Amino acid sequence: MMRPLVPAILAMAATVLASNILVQFLLGDWLTWGALTYPFAFLVTDVTNRVQGAVAARKVVIAGFVVGVLCSLTAAALDATTLRIAVASGAAFLLAQLLDIRIFDRLRQRDWWQAPFLSSLVGSVLDTVLFFTIAFAAFLPADANTGWANEAVPLLGVGPLAPLWASLAVADWGVKLALAALALVPFRMIVRKILLSPLRN
Repeated sequence: MMRPLVPAILAMAATVLASNILVQFLLGDWLTWGALTYPFAFLVTDVTNRVQGAVAARKVVIAGFVVGVLCSLTAAALDATTLRIAVASGAAFLLAQLLDIRIFDRLRQRDWWQAPFLSSLVGSVLDTVLFFTIAFAAFLPADANTGWANEAVPLLGVGPLAPLWASLAVADWGVKLALAALALVPFRMIVRKILLSPLRN
């Protein structure tokens, strides 16, 4: 019998909601507080995939996507975001999470850490590239809420000149990479606890 998906859906919804709120608050020059919460979406997806399989994980991702869309519509109504940023956020989340599920499923039989780490690694690359290029890159029309991101600054404050959004993307991906590694500990603990639960059939 398949376990109910409600806990996973609630965890994903909470992660997406928290990230959408915390992205409004800066953390240093290159990050927002949302950068610390968003990567846990990969943890929720990977735990669901390991315990219940890819089909269940996709359902959880779709639920997270719906919550994200609702957050974006609310933020747009409050003039806290633009359609371009909302589209970037939704597309990046959905495609990156679905790629994560596919890679995890292919690596399922390898050592326990490889599927969650490598799928999160590749998924976070796609997420970062899609979000920052769709939201800020100059090849799309700029607006008052995105034009600032194309100002040329030293990469991460020390490197060659690059658009500001490139520094934001590199810093964001660095956090995702670090958290993908750190998330292996709760991944292992949560999966073991669920699989050894007396309710497991």
